[in-house]
Amino acid sequence: MINDKPIATGNTAAIYLQENKAIKIFRDHLPASAPMYEANKQRLAYDLGLRVPKVLEVTRIEGKHALVMEYVKGKTLGQLVMEDRKRTEYFMGLSVDIQREIHSKKIDSLETMKEKLTRQIQSVGCLDEEVKAALLKKLGSMAFESRLCHGDFHLYNLIQTDDVITIIDWIDASSGDIRADVYRSYLLYSQVSLELAEMYVKLYCEKSGLGKEEIFAWAPILAAARLAENVATEDANRLMEIIHASY
Repeated sequence: MINDKPIATGNTAAIYLQENKAIKIFRDHLPASAPMYEANKQRLAYDLGLRVPKVLEVTRIEGKHALVMEYVKGKTLGQLVMEDRKRTEYFMGLSVDIQREIHSKKIDSLETMKEKLTRQIQSVGCLDEEVKAALLKKLGSMAFESRLCHGDFHLYNLIQTDDVITIIDWIDASSGDIRADVYRSYLLYSQVSLELAEMYVKLYCEKSGLGKEEIFAWAPILAAARLAENVATEDANRLMEIIHASY
């Protein structure tokens, strides 16, 4: 099966379709605990009433760690935008509504965002210790009510089937500040299109009542955490500029 063509690929895994099941095969560099780690987060989101794929099994396939889920047939909102650019704001508005539904869930049974961000910032080799200390101090000063945060929320992690939209890819979920989750999405969008990123944050602010300034207070922290991910398509210089713009 692993030699077959995947239906989707990402930085951490490839997804295959088999017998109407989505099988997520994790990359070798990830720990053996990664599938169960993601499965537990996805089950929690499912139990909270969010539309997510049902987890069927955590297993090994052809020597690889795997997560087996129900297959959700449809197109991502990102694909739908590419097919009809005139509807970009419409689909972005739908995504914001879904993200706000996620953010409405109070949760304390997940890894906290502060723990995750602290670990990521401490692991970044290209940041000197003084900058790390300043970022961690800023992180420690942030006050908020813990809510469910997806951690990788964007149009390509939303699959539309008829009039239902399913939220996928929960491995980065945490309990934390919704403003940080919004800035994380902004950061991902701005890597591709600043215009798209600004549309997104404008819609989120309009629908939620949050201010852009309070969302962007998280900018240096989230940029540093992004550096820890070592994503090949990300511009490390861009992230360093965001970090140092605050000092």
